[in-house]
Amino acid sequence: MPHFFFDTDDGDFRHEDDEGFELPSIDAARIEALDALPEMARNKFQDRDRRTYSVRVRDENGTAVYSASLALVGEWHIPHAISP
Repeated sequence: MPHFFFDTDDGDFRHEDDEGFELPSIDAARIEALDALPEMARNKFQDRDRRTYSVRVRDENGTAVYSASLALVGEWHIPHAISP
C-alpha cells in the first residue's frame, strides 16, 4: 500500500510530516488533504481576518504529488472598534 506524507502550513506554523500514512491510492491521499484543510481552519484561533491554510502531499520518495490551500477572508461591514 502506498505511503504518503502530509505537510501543513497554517500561516504561523509549518509542519513537515515525517510519519505519514498508508493509503490505498493517490486519490485517497487527495481526499485526506482536502479534508484536512477545514479541520485546520476550525482548530486555529482566528486572530486575524485573513489566513491561508495549505497542505502538500508527498509520496514515499519525497516527491510532491498534490497540494491544496484554503483561504479564509473575513470582513466587517459595520464600524467596529478593534480590541487591544
